[in-house]
Amino acid sequence: MANIKSSEKANRQRIKRTARNVAQTTAMRTAIKRLRTALGGKKVKELQPLLKSAVRAIDKAASKGVIKKGTASRHVARLTVAVGRVAAPK
Repeated sequence: MANIKSSEKANRQRIKRTARNVAQTTAMRTAIKRLRTALGGKKVKELQPLLKSAVRAIDKAASKGVIKKGTASRHVARLTVAVGRVAAPK
């Protein structure tokens, strides 16, 4: 445990930031999992709202610095393509 005031404060800040980042990551992963579950079940009607919420969660995590912009872009692109494949008329 830290003995110096500044390091004690830094430790408190680290704990707060970590909790915030974990919350953002969890929300993003949950949104992605919901979308992938709907993709697996071929629930076409639910896909667009779930894609929108997943993209929003991913973009929010990227804007907060929890994930990198490129990683966010890759996730969004892959999910969009997957939804397009399922929702496209055959």
